[in-house]
Amino acid sequence: MSALFPLRPALLLLSLCGLGGCGPGPFDRAEPGEALSAGTASVRQFDHNAFSQPSANLTPSRRLAFSVGNSFFRNPWVIAPSTTTARDGLGPLFNTNACQNCHIKDGRGHPPAANAASAVSMLLRLSIPAQPGQAAQLQRHGVIAEPTYGSQLQDMAIPGLAAEGKIRLDWEYRNIRLADGSQVELRQPRLQLSALGYGTLHPQTQFSLRSAPPMIGLGLLEAIPAADLLARADPDDADGDGISGRANQVWDEARGEPALGRFGWKAGQPSLNQQNAHAFAGDMGLSTALLPADDCTAAQVACRQLPAGGRPEVSDEILASVLFYSRNLAVPLRRGVNKPQVLAGKALFHQAGCAACHVPTFTTASQAAEPELANQHIRPYSDLLLHDMGADLADNRPEFQADGREWRTPPLWGIGLTRTVSGHTQFLHDGRARNLLEAILWHGGEGESARQQVIHFDAGQRAALLAFLDSL
Repeated sequence: MSALFPLRPALLLLSLCGLGGCGPGPFDRAEPGEALSAGTASVRQFDHNAFSQPSANLTPSRRLAFSVGNSFFRNPWVIAPSTTTARDGLGPLFNTNACQNCHIKDGRGHPPAANAASAVSMLLRLSIPAQPGQAAQLQRHGVIAEPTYGSQLQDMAIPGLAAEGKIRLDWEYRNIRLADGSQVELRQPRLQLSALGYGTLHPQTQFSLRSAPPMIGLGLLEAIPAADLLARADPDDADGDGISGRANQVWDEARGEPALGRFGWKAGQPSLNQQNAHAFAGDMGLSTALLPADDCTAAQVACRQLPAGGRPEVSDEILASVLFYSRNLAVPLRRGVNKPQVLAGKALFHQAGCAACHVPTFTTASQAAEPELANQHIRPYSDLLLHDMGADLADNRPEFQADGREWRTPPLWGIGLTRTVSGHTQFLHDGRARNLLEAILWHGGEGESARQQVIHFDAGQRAALLAFLDSL
């Protein structure tokens, strides 16, 4: 069957199956347990709080521990010194005063509005090209930080201290014509920096805009055996399918050795605890035992002299509570898995090759960090590997072994609830895509073949594909 010919969903299913594309299995009906995206941890919640629920298999006593972590995730931190000693030490430089401000209702961040006082749920990463002799720094940190502003621009500061700068986005627009003659407008951000508080940036500064990703299912992703992820890597495209996923090897701060990267837009963090510690440090200026120093550069003298909220500012107990919370945020059940249009869209998803990177299923390890996360058959629709996404999506900023064109495959579970939870549908690392079709049309590099197939789908096929994605 050619994707160029329009077919109704039911006929599409018959055609694919008649050619041996599915047989009695995944495309003519839902697979057993397919709605359970997170196995027995999945929850039946589809409203604006859908991403804020504890895993369904947590016991009542462990739900209490989840609630404690939730309080530290949601409530704001304050400036030191303060009578609120458990939550003081904010800044001196920061992007927000609470985790929830970036991960809105535990969901997806977005680009700043034109008149926004701060970027809030979008970050700007900074670095400069490495020079000879800096291999040890690269191995430990993944990037060479911009010498004055560090590796992240912080657009807020405590009273009496200058923020590092203000982030504003302008947009460029262009139209793409699909094979059936319809047009889709795409937009691309252009970064504008102003009010730089500490002088000029290095002339070779590399920039990368990053929207905050959803928090659901992170403990399950951490529980996927490393061997199963590495088994899908094909860095030299040995099978010739045009997909050459690579594992990012990053630095594990706790173990003091390289490890497989899983988290972040370029898979730059090996564990949830380290991801959380870096968020506390970079986003809120809060120290932990893992990262004990304030996020002030040597050039920011006044920042380094201000009082701290204890050493560390985030106690081991609070860090552990936030870790438990972030490991056990549940993934909602899928909706409409047996609807003909959704099944047709699933067939098209596989036909276009999307599943080569957005891998549907894994089984978590029997020895997971939490017992509820063990031996779960999950459907994240990601391989957690790096893929070349082409020049249009490139940020041209390497991170550990990821080059400037590579991004980690983002999980798709829960993506159909983005508007309900986060109040918008702005996708990709910098929020440029205003809907899922735009996100697909930005794919290049290893995603170019799938993009071309979608360009040649007719309106009914595109609607079926989007119905499938909305069901995730």
